[in-house]
Amino acid sequence: MGITKERRSLLVSTAMVLFFFNIHHLQVMSCPEPAASNSTSCTDQDRKLLEFPLNLEYLEAEFFLFGALGFGLDKVAPNLTMGGPSPFGAQKANLDPLTRDVILQFAWQEVGHLRAIKKTVKGFARPQLDLSIKSFAKVMNDAVGKKLIPPFNPYANSFNYLIASYLVPYVGLTGYVGANPKLQCPASRKLVAGLLGVESGQDAVIRTMLYARAKYIVHPYGITVAEFTNKISILRNKLGKKGLKDEGLVVPKLMGAEGQISGNVLAGDEMSLAYDRTPEEILRIVYGSGNESVPGGFYPMGGDGEIAKSYLVKK
Repeated sequence: MGITKERRSLLVSTAMVLFFFNIHHLQVMSCPEPAASNSTSCTDQDRKLLEFPLNLEYLEAEFFLFGALGFGLDKVAPNLTMGGPSPFGAQKANLDPLTRDVILQFAWQEVGHLRAIKKTVKGFARPQLDLSIKSFAKVMNDAVGKKLIPPFNPYANSFNYLIASYLVPYVGLTGYVGANPKLQCPASRKLVAGLLGVESGQDAVIRTMLYARAKYIVHPYGITVAEFTNKISILRNKLGKKGLKDEGLVVPKLMGAEGQISGNVLAGDEMSLAYDRTPEEILRIVYGSGNESVPGGFYPMGGDGEIAKSYLVKK
């Protein structure tokens, strides 16, 4: 009996060891820990993708701050500029109380975005921005296919300012959608998801405010708000050179959600998912040149960061 008990105890102990070994082995196989050797490449890849949006976040922060307050980062958060030059031509807009309140909220949100990105990656100094009436007027001329007289002034009133704002957050949010699957680190994906959520919200608010005025004729051009947004979206599709990734406030019914409605307060593909853009597409659009290697538009000297600068050196 003694030998039998010893054997039985040995068999039980062996079985328990094998059981816990197999459980641990399965856990390791199903949920592998990130390899330490991948940390450097992960950080470098993510750093480049995370610093690129600073170009647009600087633009949004300055445009919204000046529009609502009449001054920008140099006064409210000079440390975030890292000594970069002040923007050209930005000024306080003639906004009604509600629009000013909304834009001021956006402005402070953009300051937060700059802080969030710079907390993760050092980033770069504020690039030279051209937020002048002339810069916006050129975009609108290109969109409508003729020279508007008088030149489109984004700071003249709330309608003009909201139409000009239509140019800004949407391009950034498509960039975040495009960047997210390329990120390797969970912390980076979390940051981009957070930025995307607020940028999408800003775009939705702007589009909703414009949609409420969709049939309003923008004086003195004889063009409705909806037509302006459609023409801007067509221009951005043309400059991006990657097909349909932009839609105005009113579309043909077949292009609306599930092909059931022409109202298009939120832009999305055939399954109502947000469109994505690459850094190259974004540069083509914000430069206004259709070429990621030819700066201009809101960035007369080009964007900054490794991705943007890598195209500037190409001939």
